[in-house]
Amino acid sequence: MAAENPFVYGEVVPPNAFVGRGVELERLTTDLASSQKVFLISPRRYGKSSLVHQACTALQRRRIQTLEFTVSSFSSYVAFLEGYARALVNLDARQPATPSWLTALFPSVRPEVRDERGRRGGAVSLAFPAIRTPRDAARLADEVFSLPARLAERLNRRLVIALDEFQALTGFDGGSVEEALRAAVQQQRQVGYVFAGSEPRLMEQMIGPRRPFYKAGPVMRLQKIAAEVFARFIEDRFKASGITPKHGLGAAVVDLAGNLPYDVQRLAHETWDDVFSARRKRADLDDLHATLHRLLAEHDMLFETVWQRQTLPQRSVLRAVVIEHGVSLLATDTRDRHRLGGASTVQAALAALQREDLIAREDDGRYVVVDSLMREWIARRTY
Repeated sequence: MAAENPFVYGEVVPPNAFVGRGVELERLTTDLASSQKVFLISPRRYGKSSLVHQACTALQRRRIQTLEFTVSSFSSYVAFLEGYARALVNLDARQPATPSWLTALFPSVRPEVRDERGRRGGAVSLAFPAIRTPRDAARLADEVFSLPARLAERLNRRLVIALDEFQALTGFDGGSVEEALRAAVQQQRQVGYVFAGSEPRLMEQMIGPRRPFYKAGPVMRLQKIAAEVFARFIEDRFKASGITPKHGLGAAVVDLAGNLPYDVQRLAHETWDDVFSARRKRADLDDLHATLHRLLAEHDMLFETVWQRQTLPQRSVLRAVVIEHGVSLLATDTRDRHRLGGASTVQAALAALQREDLIAREDDGRYVVVDSLMREWIARRTY
């Protein structure tokens, strides 16, 4: 039987690949178990969704019903409400989808229903074709957002709902959805919520003064995993899979990947694959750099397309972010050295690159390229 790659990326990681979030996991689980409304703010690729999933798994062991739901999967407010209603209704698998049951759940808006639970993997499907106006949508929202409390009472157990990519809510219905949801959740004593978002700027605005969710619950801001913890995890996972890593390999992976959980797992995963495919029992820095060169070649066309899409000032600033490690970009000598132009031009380029999710600003004020592979591509392939 072939050995299984011990590193996971591009999906919610399983428990044996979950690392370095023990304190955050305990805090999040405890708050949700007591029905707190928690805001989890994290840059992309920090492992937010994996943390939420591990918390939900721990809560299920305490007989707390959980629902993980991604807001950004939907293209309209009504589609979101329909999807959320379907997910909630299917939490109560014991109930037949009878007209009387659904009328009790949606007294003012009659849904179209298909009960396919008799089929393998089937579920109750709901749609609300009669919803045509903003007023109709507002009426439906009131009923959908009240469902969690009613289901918790029906199931006679606590309920925890994880709304992932929560910042996408701001794109629905001009923002009034925030008011409707806040009005509902603040009354739900048996329901815990985690509102998790990967666009910190938007999430901070949503919990700011004069917004409905201001002071609605505790805020967790996810930080990077300690580099030494991540490095030790990588080397331990290599050893457990039968491949001996050279001392320092874990630290080199973390450094090259910018200590971003997604990127670290990706680089470790691909390096392990290459070593295993070569039927070798040891992995060293040469293997790591060979894998890095392979990945850069495979992503060359993608990164070239992204690069060409930028204006000349944006390209210059993007390269300066890499070369200068994201600091002192507005300083006169930095602007002169990289021919960046005036400070206002640099600021405009930085803002544009942030909007495109190509760079992010860290808590210490330093700018970083979001994708560590693209950072390496820029350093090696641009001038």
